[in-house]
Amino acid sequence: MSEVLDAAITIDGEAASRVALTPAAVELLTTLWSRHGPLMFHQSGGCCDGSSPMCYPAGDFITAEADILLGLFDLPGCGPLEFWMSREQFNYWSHTHLTVDVVAGRGSGFSVEAPEGKRFLIRSRLVDWFVTPER
Repeated sequence: MSEVLDAAITIDGEAASRVALTPAAVELLTTLWSRHGPLMFHQSGGCCDGSSPMCYPAGDFITAEADILLGLFDLPGCGPLEFWMSREQFNYWSHTHLTVDVVAGRGSGFSVEAPEGKRFLIRSRLVDWFVTPER
């Protein structure tokens, strides 16, 4: 896999994915999935580890009305992986496309990749083609 894996669109009225995974992220997620089972992401809003995408076993981070589902990945060989962000943070990032990548180094102890000596990070770019969902 040499190209990014785009998430399925989850916001009504939009025509493009808001979030993607690099091949390195897919590879690490596949390894983590085999150890922890189904996974999910929640984009951190600055607590603990800056603005890192935090990866948890699915359901370990409880989402609610204060969160928005930005994308749903079909992780090859694994299954569905949700990517969430708080609605408040989304207000600031609504014109940004996010790509989850992997770099060497330890991130937060709360994210499941921490013991691997790698961490997820967001690479972002501004875009102007999104519809902002009703809040």
